[in-house]
Amino acid sequence: MDIDPARPTFHLRPPDGRPVQVSLSELKALFFVRSLDGDPERADHRTPDPTDARARGSSVVTLRFADGEEIVGLTIRYPPNKPYFFVVPVDPGSNNLRILVNRDAVVAMESMSAA
Repeated sequence: MDIDPARPTFHLRPPDGRPVQVSLSELKALFFVRSLDGDPERADHRTPDPTDARARGSSVVTLRFADGEEIVGLTIRYPPNKPYFFVVPVDPGSNNLRILVNRDAVVAMESMSAA
């Protein structure tokens, strides 16, 4: 994949096919995951660990999407000043490693606190 939040499209190569061009504007977010299977029974922690080094210099944000999904993550710039921005889940054990968010897909964004 050739992901760059400054570009509106990227290419995705399915395991058994040719690359497909994907428009970021058509996605609510792009999830970079540990496992495609995940664990549907696991609930991510929603509060940051004060000893988590990933939180240094980051803001804790709660994002709510139109489909009702809420994500609590860390971002370097709040409020984001670009159409697409990265967050990492506050739970270091989350199946999501990082998430490229489409700001237009967010219906509510709130800064919980500066870390």
